[in-house]
Amino acid sequence: MKSSGMIGSSSATPSSATAWASTTSVSSSGKRIQREMLELNLDPPPYCSAGPMGDNLYHWVSTIMGPPGTPYGGGIFFLDITFPSDYPFNPPKVTFKTRIYHCNVDSSGNLGLDILKDGWSPALTISKVLFAIRSIFTNPDSHNLLVPGIAHLYTVDRPKHDQLAAEWTLRFAK
Repeated sequence: MKSSGMIGSSSATPSSATAWASTTSVSSSGKRIQREMLELNLDPPPYCSAGPMGDNLYHWVSTIMGPPGTPYGGGIFFLDITFPSDYPFNPPKVTFKTRIYHCNVDSSGNLGLDILKDGWSPALTISKVLFAIRSIFTNPDSHNLLVPGIAHLYTVDRPKHDQLAAEWTLRFAK
């Protein structure tokens, strides 16, 4: 393990350690992400959790529990969240790592959600994004379809759609 000026290393003086730990060294996007992380930990959206992957503040992992009473109920869905360096002026990139049978999620895990594209606003937070993602489990976004075949089945044969979604949840998310 290297000890190149890190806090707790024998070469760090109290003044250099204080300067290193200062929030002035964190970019404005990093400060925003830190604040959102604190808010998320204090008041997370229902059935959601998220946080940095390792020590990279700009790369998070999230879990969303499938809502009870839906074909996704009981499933645990993992998502990858990457914040751009100019966050919050541009949206985070969110992808499903767990396979899911859903018209707003393609086979690569890409998510079709307006607030992650043209509907993004710097006033939005990662908590609101997670809440919106969880809401598509019960109310698919018909304006951002990524898999039209699944959307068609949802509208013409909802029981068959729900059966397939439940099978995928059992297979990939449990």
